[in-house]
Amino acid sequence: MSKDAQGNVADRQGGDDGELVRAARRGEPGAFDLLIGRYQRQATAVAYRLLNNIDDALEVTQDAFLKAYEKLGTLSRPSRFGAWLLRIVSNLALNRRRSRALRQTLPLESPSGDGEEGPMEMNRPDPKALPPDAAASAEDVRRLIGRAMRELPEMQRQALLMFSVQKMPQKEVAKVLGCSVEAVKWHVFTARKKLKDRLRDYL
Repeated sequence: MSKDAQGNVADRQGGDDGELVRAARRGEPGAFDLLIGRYQRQATAVAYRLLNNIDDALEVTQDAFLKAYEKLGTLSRPSRFGAWLLRIVSNLALNRRRSRALRQTLPLESPSGDGEEGPMEMNRPDPKALPPDAAASAEDVRRLIGRAMRELPEMQRQALLMFSVQKMPQKEVAKVLGCSVEAVKWHVFTARKKLKDRLRDYL
């Protein structure tokens, strides 16, 4: 991050939410990172209260920040970012809780057709799966990963490379990128999610 960018981030730290939202919309480096740092704990606490599972809560919180970033342009009252974000967290957490409850109540056995219970067909082929002769080669996948990496935003790509490839501690990555540890976690999570979505049909 350049000295000018670092200066802008420092100047924004005491700003209100509306100022940070407007800066993030303009693409100012670090503005959304400050919003993440400001609301990370509160958002996680809300998700945890609804899910009572820290792993699910952390994942929902990361999803909520990603959705908020993608929908930032639709926020009509930037000063209300916090309340808007927590509504996103609550909705995602409730969806996760309903999905989890549904999985827990699904029967492990299904009717076999003759009135008796029979085992579900667990080995039925996935109709979306690629046939063996159409599967991407290892070299194809490497090229696709390289292309997908190049298409990531700079902060996400750097965070992913340093943390996941170079195995740098999150605190060190945060120092290099000039952002918070919470922001590093968000960048890495977002980058992984985008790569997974991009390569879904090949892996």
